[in-house]
Amino acid sequence: MKFLAINGSPHGDRGNTAILLDKVVDGLTAAGGSVEVVQLSKITVNPCIGCDCCHKTGKCPIPDNFEALKEQLLACDGFILASPNYIMSVSAQMKALFDRCCGLIHCLAMEGKYGVVVESSGGGGDDQVLNYMERVVGLLGAWSVGGVGSSMAGERLFPNQDQLFAKATALGGELYRAALEKKEYADQAGAKLALAAYMRGLVDFMKDFWHYEYEYWQRLGK
Repeated sequence: MKFLAINGSPHGDRGNTAILLDKVVDGLTAAGGSVEVVQLSKITVNPCIGCDCCHKTGKCPIPDNFEALKEQLLACDGFILASPNYIMSVSAQMKALFDRCCGLIHCLAMEGKYGVVVESSGGGGDDQVLNYMERVVGLLGAWSVGGVGSSMAGERLFPNQDQLFAKATALGGELYRAALEKKEYADQAGAKLALAAYMRGLVDFMKDFWHYEYEYWQRLGK
């Protein structure tokens, strides 16, 4: 099974977020998953310009690496979103990616896939950022398997590090098993149905303008 890990840290694989992400990846590969790690610091994903082309045509016209990354997301069985906590939110690099995913969100294009989230912070507020990223996983249409995050206890050092790393490794294994078993989460099912109804209604309201998304929902027959 194929999984995609996206690290939104501007420090890439040299940052604190990468340390924790690596543990999740270790658990995922040990369980049997194949993982590709993408460092947003090494590719270009520019901010959304609100042109609506993704809603109208299914493609973003901005000439950068987003469309290729989108195809990787659509091809994977599950994914990991990892970001440092910057001012109680994700990094600018990760936020740019989230904003560019508006077309995927309108179509709930990651339905049937599974996601986990990873976060690190310099001074706390971890749950706020983890919860935000988990909401994005759900908005994409995927099942949220969970998350792991922590503040730092020094340079490249976490408090209760052994326990934290064990939790991160276990989360990677859980992601693999969820995707393998096509697990459904009863506590998320109602929200998924409500979101699908909302997006279907929104796209139907804009059907004279958002041609691609309207035809997408028509093909689904939902």
